[in-house]
Amino acid sequence: MAIKGSLKEASLPDVLQLLALGQKTGCLSITHRANLGSIFFDRGRISFASIINRRDRLGDLLVKAGKLTQPQLEAAIAEQGRDRNTRIGDILVRQGALTREQLNDHIRVQIEEAVYFLFTWTEGTFNFEPDVKPEMQDFLVSINPDALLLEGARRVDEWSLIEKRIPSFDIVFDLDRRRLASSGVVLTKEQEVVARLLDARRDVRQIAEESGLVEFEVGKALYGLATAGFLQRIGTSKAANEPKVPDEQIEEHRNLGIAFYKTGMLDEAMRELRRAIDLRPRDEGARFYVGLSLIRLGRWAEAVSALREVSATRSAKGAVFHALSFALERLGKYDDARVALDEAVKRGLGEDPRVRTSLAMLALRKGEAVMADRLFAEARTKFAPGSPTPAWFNGASLAAALQGDLDRAAEILSEGISVYPHGAVLLNNFSVVQERLGRTEQAFTAASRGVSEDANLPQLHKNVGDAHFRAGRPDDALESYQRAIRIRADLGPDVYIRMGTLYAQRGDRAEAVRSWERALELDPANATARANLGMTGRI
Repeated sequence: MAIKGSLKEASLPDVLQLLALGQKTGCLSITHRANLGSIFFDRGRISFASIINRRDRLGDLLVKAGKLTQPQLEAAIAEQGRDRNTRIGDILVRQGALTREQLNDHIRVQIEEAVYFLFTWTEGTFNFEPDVKPEMQDFLVSINPDALLLEGARRVDEWSLIEKRIPSFDIVFDLDRRRLASSGVVLTKEQEVVARLLDARRDVRQIAEESGLVEFEVGKALYGLATAGFLQRIGTSKAANEPKVPDEQIEEHRNLGIAFYKTGMLDEAMRELRRAIDLRPRDEGARFYVGLSLIRLGRWAEAVSALREVSATRSAKGAVFHALSFALERLGKYDDARVALDEAVKRGLGEDPRVRTSLAMLALRKGEAVMADRLFAEARTKFAPGSPTPAWFNGASLAAALQGDLDRAAEILSEGISVYPHGAVLLNNFSVVQERLGRTEQAFTAASRGVSEDANLPQLHKNVGDAHFRAGRPDDALESYQRAIRIRADLGPDVYIRMGTLYAQRGDRAEAVRSWERALELDPANATARANLGMTGRI
């Protein structure tokens, strides 16, 4: 079940408790201004957490804890510069600087600190995607969220006080060292570390990065120094007119946009990707993901325009043409879509099962069910065992159904649901096939389950309504139909014809007429709608 909302309406601790109680597995993404955090769950327990564009402090935490010396960390960072595909922790273990157990303990601390920092976000949005697992993470933890909530609540209370003196991380402070020395005050270890970095040039963010402390510790140290009157606010680190935008800033916007895209936060993804393009107009990576985001938003023509710009470059990869073909297919431009797919094959994706699936879908769109069935079978052999995409299961089942083989279509969809148990579209199509096979109870169960997974899919509400209609439950049927057309008013004439029939049975002649007239607007040649209106004297 997808869970979305605003942090103003539901606090992050409340959302964590909901996911824990529901024993959910998946990724909770939280966005706050230009930041994105992710908390991964495995059956209700936290398995990983990270914050995009937040400096990785694993090495700094190890140095602070005395498990690592600064020269050892610098040596590992230097080696990582030559081997960017290896994590800093793995390099430290390989160099013998620490054991695997020590590394795992500190990764756990790093994950906990990320969650604590996310608790301070009181504005923004959250989005839970089921069955999503962290990429390229060998070490996962298993933390009961309740264990973090108490400490998180304490930190949030303290942070609300800290923010009164340190409202943003771009503030630059200077330290009155003479007054501090004459006061005889004994500083905490954290305050000593922070004090050494206060130079009227570094902002709070830079101090946090260079100190090896987490943001909460830095904020707490600064709050104490400010309350005692040892700090002077100089200004902020934001420059009015930077002559040149650093590459790191462009990459930050692009990487954040890609992260938003992968977690389904498409509006936020478009915002960050367009910022990257504004700063570097020829950034092909950002433009490609803009095209992908437009596809997922259903803005096909805009997607085609964006992807054509990327495909015009010599270095365009096959994935660009594959995405372009999908958008063209949705616009009904099948010949152009085939040309784009052929180009994707030429650029190295000939054996890619997703491209093979797209070729099959294109044949299906053109009404070539037998050809599509053969192509889907070929595509299946290219996927790893048990890993076809939802698009493959939906397309292959449709090809079977169009040839009259409903039992095989049901088998394909049943397998798809076992692989993707939260796939609302798969459940919807399974419901339709079961209904065609006369299995009304199975159809109703599948559609109802689909609604629980995605209440924004209108066809599912219609399918539930159809099941109620056939079972003689008119009130339930009408309620489901009304939900369907609230989501999509042009869903089709059938739903309006049945709504008209239900209103007529209630004796509500005016609503019945309105429903049948709407059916006729959607399909002027619809004989049933004309006949029903004829009986009322409206035609």
